[in-house]
Amino acid sequence: MTRLSRRGILKAGAATAALSALPRMSFAQEAETETHGLSSFGDLKYKPDFKHFDFVNPNAPKGGTLAVQIKQTIGNQNFDTFNTLNIFVLKGDGAAGMSLTFDSLMTASGERIGVLGDEPDALYGLVAKSVRVSEDKLTYRFVLRPEARFHDGARLTARDAAFSFNILKTKGHPLFSQLLTQMASAEAESDEILRVQLSPQRSRDLHLVIAGLPILSEQYWRGKDFNASTLEAPLGSGPYKVGHFEQGRFIEFERVPDYWGRDLPVNVGLNNFDRIRYEYFRDRTVAFEAFKNGTLTYNEEYTSRIWSTGYDFPAMREGRVKKEEISNDAPSTIQGWYFNTRREAFKDPRIREAIGLAFDFEWTNANIMFGLFKRTTSFFENSDMKAVGKPSPEELALLEPFRDKLPASVFAEPPVPPVSDVSGQDRRLLRRADELLREAGCKREGGGLKLPNGQPFRIEFLDFQPSLQPHTQPFQANLKRLGIDAFSRIVDAAQYRARMDAYEFDMASRNLSGSPTPGDSLRVIYGSESGKQPGSQNIAGIDDPVVDALIGTIGNARTREELNTACRALDRVLRSGHYWVPMWYRASEWLAYWDQFSRPETKPRFSSGAPWTWWHDAEKAKRIGRG
Repeated sequence: MTRLSRRGILKAGAATAALSALPRMSFAQEAETETHGLSSFGDLKYKPDFKHFDFVNPNAPKGGTLAVQIKQTIGNQNFDTFNTLNIFVLKGDGAAGMSLTFDSLMTASGERIGVLGDEPDALYGLVAKSVRVSEDKLTYRFVLRPEARFHDGARLTARDAAFSFNILKTKGHPLFSQLLTQMASAEAESDEILRVQLSPQRSRDLHLVIAGLPILSEQYWRGKDFNASTLEAPLGSGPYKVGHFEQGRFIEFERVPDYWGRDLPVNVGLNNFDRIRYEYFRDRTVAFEAFKNGTLTYNEEYTSRIWSTGYDFPAMREGRVKKEEISNDAPSTIQGWYFNTRREAFKDPRIREAIGLAFDFEWTNANIMFGLFKRTTSFFENSDMKAVGKPSPEELALLEPFRDKLPASVFAEPPVPPVSDVSGQDRRLLRRADELLREAGCKREGGGLKLPNGQPFRIEFLDFQPSLQPHTQPFQANLKRLGIDAFSRIVDAAQYRARMDAYEFDMASRNLSGSPTPGDSLRVIYGSESGKQPGSQNIAGIDDPVVDALIGTIGNARTREELNTACRALDRVLRSGHYWVPMWYRASEWLAYWDQFSRPETKPRFSSGAPWTWWHDAEKAKRIGRG
């Protein structure tokens, strides 16, 4: 299933046309404030003269190899294979780790690989040493460092940054282009000054999105088809460059010894491995065997059965492999089976609610997941943004204008999945599901259920790996008790991505990382325009003007309390829509690794920091026979 972080999510159509018609403005007399960092609400932990982040070891040695699997995706990346090194477009299956090869104007800890640090949304200067912000916060002049260089030695200039943002807006993967519709322009005033002009309708965090985008080389891409797949590594400027690889099997990244930005405060104590290698496996069992034999040196575990019973092998018993659970303060991942509401069978929310009643989480957790998980109930689980109880006066102020467009449940206690009797087939819940299906116009004929249009009710659960089958099959068995022909279709990763991009599915699972400061990226996941674009993250096809309006409110919240209030209101609307069957979560990370690493004494607040703040420990590696 897809896992995508907020920083990894880097409205097209009419909005683009509207922005192109904006009049040119005069910038000469604008008052500006210069700053070394940016954040959603202007709060920065680190001062202009900070030397490094608090959760790194500034003296961490360089060396060794980190061998991992891809765990998060961005753009066109695929968990199981790759056939292109261009991850910024819709075409192809992008290779893991390519973000390591590119710099951005500003960054936070682990920005390239989606690790959150000790601030929810702050960015600090990387290619840009500072930024000058206009009084109306619509104009951002980024002051670039003259020493910034691409891997071929060519200077990285404001023209490269302007080219990058404009081409990602016009030709980039929907993940990028949809977020850039409210960027009115990006122009180089000189080699060192990039001026970014935002639309007056801009979202609160658009400046953060732009500041964190990869910077591409205009010279490299001149004369090349930006939308084409390629196995030639695009020119970058980051701390790593592409090394040896075999298409679809593995790809290595080599640390750039003379990386221009290695001594910048945002990089000190990071990028510690000489080589980072991503291995590809189509089967999780094979991948776990690769970890057990040392082919992979680090593994974040997601499967409760393996976590509970699988770590009994020689290297573990001998102490050469370690495992631990590390909690963090980040909002939990949002995981569930999503309905494709573009399909007639799932248009009625009563049908969607009925299907959700057939999933017995309590039985699944007790019998399959060793009781290690909690039930997900919210789109902002494990955070202050989760709706609880009846709407507050502040939430009502946002919801009341749409009362005639919303179900009554939005104004009551938010919908919560019922607790079952742990039998696996709770008759009370199945009876209620049957009632909802009949209310929606479905009819039983013999042993089968017919949709209101007379067609047999069939649901195909689409996936590219069988790991969720133990959880899905009991769910499907209950659906069959309701007369629904429910079954799984496991396809190869390439076909899966093609079908998901074209929305050729009934139900599919998705796992998205929660954000401490959600903003306009929610438009990519839940916005109406996004759902009409091939390859978007709005796989459910949510098309609701109320959702769009609330996302706009979230994107323009001026304080964190305003943000929390707007998110709670959106949570109520989404939960009342029954767009998914929520799965489960845990507020921690399960880590296993060969004992050849050391780490800083302090971990980031919002993540474990693993393995990106760690380093290769030669003495430890020698002790376990891997020196």
